[in-house]
Amino acid sequence: MKAPIVLAVDTPDLDIAKQWVSATQESVSVYKLGLEFFLSFGQEGIRAITSETDSDIFLDLKLHDIPHTVEGAARAIANLSPRFLTVHASGGRSMVKAAVDAVPATDVTAVTILTSLSEEDLFEIGYANPALESAVALAKMSVTAGAKAIVCSPLEISAIRSAVGPAPHIITPGVRPLSEVGSDDQKRTMTPKDAIAAGASYVVIGRPITKAWSEGALAMSAKARSIADEILN
Repeated sequence: MKAPIVLAVDTPDLDIAKQWVSATQESVSVYKLGLEFFLSFGQEGIRAITSETDSDIFLDLKLHDIPHTVEGAARAIANLSPRFLTVHASGGRSMVKAAVDAVPATDVTAVTILTSLSEEDLFEIGYANPALESAVALAKMSVTAGAKAIVCSPLEISAIRSAVGPAPHIITPGVRPLSEVGSDDQKRTMTPKDAIAAGASYVVIGRPITKAWSEGALAMSAKARSIADEILN
């Protein structure tokens, strides 16, 4: 049974990406293809992945520009039919709405505060409020602009769910198995099981699964299955 896992396919090698999908698709519901992947392989690379799986595609481009430009960029990838397409919520209401209008068949997904940022980082950037308050405000604005999904850290799940109601998907990066919390550049983390229990719709997982590839496809498949079982059981 597939778990609500979004696997971050972060590799510069298209053949390896396809093998990752093949090794994990019994456990993974969505595959996240990011900016590096898209710039390296373009639309043909996305199609190469979609041809390998019936799981959904999360196109994580984090669009952030003036509304007209974001609208054009979103329309340019509409033919790929991704389930999710990310934009930065900080681009504002008009920008989020422009993306929504451009790809009505895709769940425009608003990124609130990057999980790599600490409270000190936010202060240095110029945010007036802490991460929780800022993320909630960005999520509320984005949903009223038409976004169907929100990306936030695990620590903001409950507050955002209360603010936006039950309908929008909440997609949560920064989740790590308990043994790995604090081991890398994700600052605001939680275990996958706890994130789902807190109200996340999906959890984004990358390195905890993909690093098992060094031991082969079976090891990677087993790691994905282990984390899926942790969430589902």
